[in-house]
Amino acid sequence: MQHTLLKRDAHGVCQLILNRPDAANAFDEQLIAELITVLNQLSNDPSCRLLLLRGQGKHFSAGADLHWMQRQAKMNQDANISDASELATLMQTLDNFPKPTVALVQGAAFGGALGLICCCDVAIASRNARFCLSEVRLGLLPAVISPYVHRSIGMRQLRRYALSAELMDATTALQLGLVHQVDDDLENAAQHIVTALLQGGPDAQRQCKTLLAQIETAPLDEALRYLTVQTIANVRASKEAAEGIAAFFDKRSPRWQPERTAIPQEPAHD
Repeated sequence: MQHTLLKRDAHGVCQLILNRPDAANAFDEQLIAELITVLNQLSNDPSCRLLLLRGQGKHFSAGADLHWMQRQAKMNQDANISDASELATLMQTLDNFPKPTVALVQGAAFGGALGLICCCDVAIASRNARFCLSEVRLGLLPAVISPYVHRSIGMRQLRRYALSAELMDATTALQLGLVHQVDDDLENAAQHIVTALLQGGPDAQRQCKTLLAQIETAPLDEALRYLTVQTIANVRASKEAAEGIAAFFDKRSPRWQPERTAIPQEPAHD
């Protein structure tokens, strides 16, 4: 892997790092392909408990690489559709990732970077973070990422910021719902959410993400009622639930909770 790094620790905390700092971690076809590959690997890796997504250096990501966009402009229609489909696959793969995901954002987060942020379960930004749906200023539009940004900030706000390409500071991003938290100490905030997420049962978190995806657009009808009833009935009978309830009565930690949850500092591999 040339454009990504993966760090992990013994507790299953995995950090997937965009590693093109000289290009402000801008997307190109190789970075997109690497992200998809690593996400698919970690999705099926039982040792991965949660994923932190971040950018190396001063910026989270400046969005699409200008040289990549130049190459796209020279493609025929079929090649352009195939190329755009890869970006769509990346967003869908991250959005469907079965373990908890956290975006840690510093510096610039432009264009497609907002898609990555909105596909994560939790987004935390440093106060120096700046956000922009910048596509229209290049004669483009945020097509592939628009469903995910819409879900996060709503259509009314999306219409404004997608059309105006206004720069948003971290406070504005928080008010819009683009991020959950703004913190001067991004590492400390990351540590806090990692500790919280590792308290939960991994199977329960996976099934919770599946259920939430199912209820997001479902009508409040008998089918949805049955889905929720069936889901909790199945979970109640699981080994993980039995362990969690037994641990509560025994006044001990359940087996899945680690004693220490420090965020890893050294890459395991790249």
